[in-house]
Amino acid sequence: MPSSVDFSGRPFHFIGIGGIGMSALAYILAKRKLPVYGSDIKSSHITERLQGMGAHIFWRQDASNFEIFQTTVNGTSPDRGAPEKAASSAVAGTVGTSVVRAAAMKLNGNGSGTQAVARLPQVVCSTAIHPANAEYRAALDLGCPIFHRSDVLAALIQDYQSVAVAGTHGKTTTSSLIGFMLMAAGLDPTIVVGGEVNAWEGNARMGFGPYLVAEADESDGSLVKLVAKIGIVTNVELDHPDHYDTLDQVIDTFKVFAENCEILVGCIDDEIVKDCLAPNVSYSLHPESGADYTASGVEYGAQSTKAGIWERGTLLGEMELKLLGKHNLSNALAAVAVGRLLGLEFSAIAKAIAGFEGARRRFEVRGFHNEILFVDDYAHHPSEIRVTLAAARLRLEGSKENPQSGRVVAIFQPHRYSRTLTFLPEFAQSFGDADLVVTCDIYSAGEPNLGEITGQQVADLIAKEGRDVEFCPSLESVTKFLTENLQPGDLALFLGAGNLNQIIPEVMAVYQQADRPD
Repeated sequence: MPSSVDFSGRPFHFIGIGGIGMSALAYILAKRKLPVYGSDIKSSHITERLQGMGAHIFWRQDASNFEIFQTTVNGTSPDRGAPEKAASSAVAGTVGTSVVRAAAMKLNGNGSGTQAVARLPQVVCSTAIHPANAEYRAALDLGCPIFHRSDVLAALIQDYQSVAVAGTHGKTTTSSLIGFMLMAAGLDPTIVVGGEVNAWEGNARMGFGPYLVAEADESDGSLVKLVAKIGIVTNVELDHPDHYDTLDQVIDTFKVFAENCEILVGCIDDEIVKDCLAPNVSYSLHPESGADYTASGVEYGAQSTKAGIWERGTLLGEMELKLLGKHNLSNALAAVAVGRLLGLEFSAIAKAIAGFEGARRRFEVRGFHNEILFVDDYAHHPSEIRVTLAAARLRLEGSKENPQSGRVVAIFQPHRYSRTLTFLPEFAQSFGDADLVVTCDIYSAGEPNLGEITGQQVADLIAKEGRDVEFCPSLESVTKFLTENLQPGDLALFLGAGNLNQIIPEVMAVYQQADRPD
């Protein structure tokens, strides 16, 4: 592994450039006028955005993608049609490793004919890229510098006065909220998050101020690489049993992150954060906790949350946020703490927080048709499901949109076999605020099915907890059930980190018909 990422002009090539974390980094690099290339297996609005900024994207993860990274000895660059020609070659067929090795010899000056010199890119991968991936193997054969996604993020963090937001839950909302606050305060931050935010029309924003706000992911252990001016830890739980065997291993990862940060801000309502990480600056929903930042007089409403905010025993003022539930008030306290550390007046902080609409797929309202509210949420861990359903119950009760008594209908797609098996009892107990639960088969996220757990078992255990449950194995059967059984007044909450939300437009379309006059 090379020692450092080069931001001086050497090209970057992302294997899997359309991923939510990879694309955010590619966006920032492209905005910094660096040459950005990449590959993916299908187009999306994210890859289209990158292409619009000049990124060259190949639609197959293939060894031939590296043919473009050549220039002759006399300095002649590849012709302008090279990206398209290389992409066409990638579609036509897979180039074997022998061809790659021959290209490597040519690039190193060992081939016959016109000698060429290397413009080999820095190749960026995520944990999702398998070592047997043909494009990854080709990069190794060519001798390309290869970096993990987290290496590039760590290098960017070092270029700024950075705020890194970590935690098992709430990272995307908290980092987005902090980024929005700094924007509203005129500090022009650079932002890299794991979700899309309408305020900057994507998952990343390039600013020209001194600050970078980054979501810091612990899922693969790479959190230990990040060294930030201000670090935040919202909470610590075991969420990725595919990488960690025990909670203690997760705690050890967060301990390293905490030690790497100049200032650690932490939620001491979480016992692990309080006892194991000992944050320099603390926040809590409970005034009696003795935290540096607390809330009082809290009103959890159907449209917003209101509270008085305290700083070390002094009332700063009142704050209102559009995000619902206790967990989001806690996230907002983290933003207050960061804002104050950066010298912002509370009035500016409160104004910004009041204007934040949230990140996509974080209790994102997708539509309201036939008096049914459709909400999309990324929640895929038992703790996340519980707090998201509590927010849904708040939204439903007293909502102007649903004035009549309705149901919270939770549509849940389990994510990963390992997570579902590890937390099966917890999942079964997470749906207390749902009137009806609709579940489907497990989304594998690339994991092999070892036959240890099924979606039907998840549904059966939820039913044993006294919930009304309907198991629909496929997304097609989920769609059919919802289009036949949702009722006016319902709040339909789609839960999961997989592809469940793809059916929302189709389901809504059926109920849109009822909105139209005859």
